[in-house]
Amino acid sequence: MAILKDMQVQYITNESGERSSVILSIEDFETLLEDLEDLAVVAERKGEPTISHEILKQELKSDGLLSD
Repeated sequence: MAILKDMQVQYITNESGERSSVILSIEDFETLLEDLEDLAVVAERKGEPTISHEILKQELKSDGLLSD
């Protein structure tokens, strides 16, 4: 997850000295986009039913996707 204090952020200000734009490295920008995409998926799945971790492991084992 992106943390603003770890980013190399540069601000563009207007005539009044108010911040109006941000300059980010491509790497930081792509990290932010990935985080936004992840949050969008979480929001889309908010209403989906959940199962416990133990049940998930049992199902994966029975499907041969997880070994003992």
